[in-house]
Amino acid sequence: MNHAPISDEEERIAKAIVDAAYAVHRALGPGLLENVYEVCFCHELAKRSLSYRRQVVVPIVYDGITFDEGLRLDVLVEEGVICELKAVEVMHPVFTAQLLTQLKLTGKRLGFLINFNVPVIKQGIKRLVL
Repeated sequence: MNHAPISDEEERIAKAIVDAAYAVHRALGPGLLENVYEVCFCHELAKRSLSYRRQVVVPIVYDGITFDEGLRLDVLVEEGVICELKAVEVMHPVFTAQLLTQLKLTGKRLGFLINFNVPVIKQGIKRLVL
């Protein structure tokens, strides 16, 4: 499969997302609950003039039926980039699978898996392109 490359606009958004994650981790460090990181991360996104929605419910269509309680995205940035936030000691492969499935089901191409419970935030950021 040959997909179009990430656009300049998507790259600009991606850089701002990574920058926001660095700012939050620099200020708070590891060891807090995920919801604390989420609210601070979204504040940093807003400071960078990015729109976002938190805890976005995405209906699932299965067997011809739409189920509203299907999927919840932690943060959707600029209606195009999914950010799945974690504050865990160990990043399990299922977290990557979860984000990939979210990208597929929503038709989005770019996502970030961000774990704030790391000594160095660079170790906690994983970028996925579908």
